[in-house]
Amino acid sequence: MAFGKNLGKSFALLIIVFILLIGGLLWFDYLGVVHVKSVFAPLYRALGKEPQTSSTATQSKPLYANLDEDRIKKQREALDIYKEELDKRETDIQTIENQNAQIAAELAEREKNQEEREKTFNSIQKQYDDRRRNVEQIAKNLNGMRPEAAVGILNSLDDQTVIDVLRRVEEMAAESGTSSMGSYWLSLMESKRAAEIQRKMLSKPENLE
Repeated sequence: MAFGKNLGKSFALLIIVFILLIGGLLWFDYLGVVHVKSVFAPLYRALGKEPQTSSTATQSKPLYANLDEDRIKKQREALDIYKEELDKRETDIQTIENQNAQIAAELAEREKNQEEREKTFNSIQKQYDDRRRNVEQIAKNLNGMRPEAAVGILNSLDDQTVIDVLRRVEEMAAESGTSSMGSYWLSLMESKRAAEIQRKMLSKPENLE
């Protein structure tokens, strides 16, 4: 009697172990560690359920696979953000380079204009210096000539040059403490032109035609 009772307990324990074993296999299959659903397919069908196919099991990813996918996704997002920052920096650098190129072009244009102004000024200054030297030389030459010869040369010059020469002659006379020949030369010139030159000298124009 006791033997039959022990046998019943052992059989019950075996059934429990079998149930636990089947449950453990199904759980590991759910986690993707093992694949045993094909073995229990007849049991699923007997219970009126369709076993999970391999494609469905594949879609049920294990936990570590989900973690890897999340990590890869975050890495891709970080790379996308980094790429956007690089693109923005490249755009900013290109904008700065364009601005620098524009500033450099403006500076080069200003420098070119400044050089042209300096050349123009130097040319005018040279012409002025040359004219001063010419007027100086004419005044010296006229002071050493006979009055009639000096007037002949003055008559061949334009009014502005005559005025400049006469003024320089007066300055030279004042510097040396002698009398200027300018008035005497004017008296020997044709009266109409002499009057015109005197009028212009009084008005002190900057430029005479």
